[in-house]
Amino acid sequence: MTTQAGLPLRLGFPVKVMARPDLKSSDARRWQSAPHLKVSLEMLDAVLDHLDRHDIRMYRMSSDIAPYATHPDLPQFHSMVADSASELAAFGAKAKRLGIRLSFHPSQFVVLNSPDPELVRKSAWDLASQAEMLDRMELDEEAVMVIHVGGVYDDREAARERWVRTWPSLPEPVRRRLVLEHDDLRFSAADVLWIHERTGVRLIFDHQHFWCLNPERMEMRDAVERILATWPDGQRPKLHFSTPNNGMRELVRKDRKTGKARTMSVAPVWTGHADFCSPFEFATFMRVADGLIFDVMLESKVKDLALIRLRSDLLRYAPDVAARFGLFAGQQEDLDREEDAVLDEEAA
Repeated sequence: MTTQAGLPLRLGFPVKVMARPDLKSSDARRWQSAPHLKVSLEMLDAVLDHLDRHDIRMYRMSSDIAPYATHPDLPQFHSMVADSASELAAFGAKAKRLGIRLSFHPSQFVVLNSPDPELVRKSAWDLASQAEMLDRMELDEEAVMVIHVGGVYDDREAARERWVRTWPSLPEPVRRRLVLEHDDLRFSAADVLWIHERTGVRLIFDHQHFWCLNPERMEMRDAVERILATWPDGQRPKLHFSTPNNGMRELVRKDRKTGKARTMSVAPVWTGHADFCSPFEFATFMRVADGLIFDVMLESKVKDLALIRLRSDLLRYAPDVAARFGLFAGQQEDLDREEDAVLDEEAA
């Protein structure tokens, strides 16, 4: 299954490169050391090479690649994005040449439906900075910024309405790049569809979130179709997929009798992400979504290792699904060797 451009569906992962711990995703130095976007872009240039080497064609950049660019008390960093114009253009050109789709997922501190207008203003500033980076990379509008609706603030309907009222006030580059994702605790797929109907904002479907929060009891195929349809013709949507962590968790709790802290094993919470992605759950979902066109951002904890493992698993257990991602039986041995190499390297 391909798009109009003939490309297979793409798999991607976010931020940290687990197969190569030496590859950093951003300049994480403190402000006293004068970190810079230009340094982050040098780091990401090496990440692009890693992605290309492993035929990974989608990647979510850290939202911190321009350190302190919007920090209100550090104005010396505020021109960082404009000062990096040529480096951003060169980085974007390389990503396009390699066919790698890029995106951001701004932090949980970006909240557009807050009752606090100062927090909304700061959030819009953060988004404008990230949109400027994507624009200076000269990427098309499939390079998006993914955010959640925000807080409920004791009134979910009023919180949704505040998001809708904020939308027209956002700078044009932000509205052009922004996409909205439903979550696992507060705002469901039906909620973001309600917001889309009033704003036109594009939406992201998240498979694990849908299972965790679907009080309207929407059918999954219907939800996926409606969310993908929020993207204009000619733009390929993307969605998020992860497997819930089903292992025991260790928590440190105070013993009520002794008052001392002790480590306890407790049951999993289904909102947590597993290290790897179950090929059986993934194949089941892909068959539900048969015939639909989208890229998939894997949100597994071990990042690119999970993606590399999933590709060989799909060929082994679900070759019909593997074919949608451009994977075919003749590649099985190569993918198995690739998996063994990166997992052995990580273990070493």
